[in-house]
Amino acid sequence: MEILNSFPYWPFLVALIIPILIFAITTAMIELVGAWLMFEKAGEPGWAVLIPIYNLLIAIKIAGKPWWYILLLMIPIVNIVIIIITLDGLSKNFGKTTGFTVGLFFLRWIFIPILGFGKSVYTGDKSNFGA
Repeated sequence: MEILNSFPYWPFLVALIIPILIFAITTAMIELVGAWLMFEKAGEPGWAVLIPIYNLLIAIKIAGKPWWYILLLMIPIVNIVIIIITLDGLSKNFGKTTGFTVGLFFLRWIFIPILGFGKSVYTGDKSNFGA
């Protein structure tokens, strides 16, 4: 009880943290379900979203890029460029523009569900993945 008395602002801190946690969990769940649906639209298993590195590999495949892009994601600075290229491939393969790629990069938690829940259709080619 001594700790609670020594820091009288803890109720305000808790009142600040709880809404932030609720928002974070909600947006994470919406992005997760949206990505699941996006993977299924592209003909890939939706559960792949749940496996940490495998989901990147499948996203690279959906974007129509070669599998070895996953190795480039381990190189600092280069990984940012590869993420942008992959997100551009994702948006193009779902019939979206470069502006959508910018949205995917900066507001992924909004734009991934747009691909998953929206009317966009996957029109990409996955044949580069084995290259």
